[in-house]
Amino acid sequence: MLDLSPKWPLPPGDWVVSQLTSLKESEVRSGQPLIPLSNVRLESPVANPGKIIGAPINYKAHIDEANADREINQGKTYTSLDEYGLFLKAGSSLIGPSQTIHPRFADRRTDHEVELAVVIGKKANRVSRQNALAHVFGYTIGLDITVRGKEFPGFRKSADSYSVLGPWLVTADEVPNPDALELSISVNGQIKQKSNTRMMIFDVARLIEYASSFYTLYPGDVIMTGTPEGVGPIAPGDRLVAEIERIGKLEMQVGEVLV
Repeated sequence: MLDLSPKWPLPPGDWVVSQLTSLKESEVRSGQPLIPLSNVRLESPVANPGKIIGAPINYKAHIDEANADREINQGKTYTSLDEYGLFLKAGSSLIGPSQTIHPRFADRRTDHEVELAVVIGKKANRVSRQNALAHVFGYTIGLDITVRGKEFPGFRKSADSYSVLGPWLVTADEVPNPDALELSISVNGQIKQKSNTRMMIFDVARLIEYASSFYTLYPGDVIMTGTPEGVGPIAPGDRLVAEIERIGKLEMQVGEVLV
């Protein structure tokens, strides 16, 4: 059904996602036994994204809170996404639901950021906003874990375990409007972030258009669409529960600081 032995050199993007886009539902279901969710280990639904792309300030309320919080802004004034652009996160920072978030520094604030994550299914280069959603394979929940400081975002957000995807990948046909989804995250049972993707400044199609104007997007590339207001610190022992409408619930544990 899937070719899991690609030849060298590997093509750009995630090898499995590039095949899933042409796979028929009947091929997936045919002859495959059902396995209880409790009997499986859920890892990241995308194993090897060529790029993990972040949108740093894509909710107006988050821009306002960032400008009011010195630990977030570090003396900068945030204005608009098209002035600051996007950033890239290291693939080595990626984990899934069966793994644990480990803060990197005991003496620095590390925050949760819940986001809708878009998984590209078809090569996209300089695509228009009107055609952008045709290049989406599906959606998942993303946690953009962030250590605060003066360094560039792509550096501070790329520590091991600082990119979380899960609990699974929902195909695009199951999410007819990605720009109208409730999303939230709780820490130890207390809601910290709660908003709707309709509040995004750049909607999903605009983000794809913008990203693909700078670099080619390949199957399996992930766009984290930005976080709403309410970001805050996490600490070892915390339990995070993120939810996005039509996708599901992602539960993560924060482990000890790795030294």
